[in-house]
Amino acid sequence: MSVPTTPLPSGDELPVVGKGTYELEGETVQQPVEIALETGYTHVDTAEGYMNEASLGKVLADQDREDLFVTSKVLAKHLNYESVIEAAKTTLEDLQTDYLDLYLIHWPNPAISIRETMDAMATLKEQGMVRNVGVSNFDLYQLSAAQHVSNVPIAVNQIEFHPYLQRPDLVEYCQDNDIVVEAAAPLARTAVLDDPVIEELAETYDRTPAQIVLRWAVEKDIVVLPRSTTRGHIEQNIDLFDFELDDDDHARIDDLDRDEPVYDDRARSWDDDVWGMAE
Repeated sequence: MSVPTTPLPSGDELPVVGKGTYELEGETVQQPVEIALETGYTHVDTAEGYMNEASLGKVLADQDREDLFVTSKVLAKHLNYESVIEAAKTTLEDLQTDYLDLYLIHWPNPAISIRETMDAMATLKEQGMVRNVGVSNFDLYQLSAAQHVSNVPIAVNQIEFHPYLQRPDLVEYCQDNDIVVEAAAPLARTAVLDDPVIEELAETYDRTPAQIVLRWAVEKDIVVLPRSTTRGHIEQNIDLFDFELDDDDHARIDDLDRDEPVYDDRARSWDDDVWGMAE
């Protein structure tokens, strides 16, 4: 199965459906990714904080690297210059690859200069360890600040995005600035799948609720990263390109927006070790 792609500023092509690996720690990541690669996925999304890169590397080592698009992310507590470089080197070693197609700042960290972090990302790109750089979970203010101080294009902003949290101002800003929006938790961690509108549309189109939601996002030029673990769901989640939602049905999903996150609550405790700010 051939998955459509969207261009990045570097000229690289990013597949619009990727295999998410959040909460697939250690060896639990291996079988779902193997199934995904068999099914036709070529885009795999991981992170230092997912605790699965060494196990994932064993799977990716058996693939033709040039056929894959591999993304990872650096933890918020590792955003000073030297720590970014070291984190990237560890990720490359664990994933058994010489480069990442995309490297993201996983979360903004107000305790560390974004200029320092973006300088490190530029160094990684200059040295060939990273082909594209981006951010994750950045709001409009944080993103525009990062753009202002970065010497390399910010290619992607990976954010929480789904029918219950559509963030139109942020999405519009990204797309107006040639920044691809990737949807983390595109199914709101399954919360939207039993919505009456989604269920009705699934019946109308003879598709699964997940396929309806993912197709809606793709039609908005959003890259989706579903995190399914079963073969059936993994296969269904990439089978999105032989149907379209009509305008009225697309608008019905638009109308579900509640500005309701499932993980990015924007007012968070800074005591978690992930930030490196705990006393």
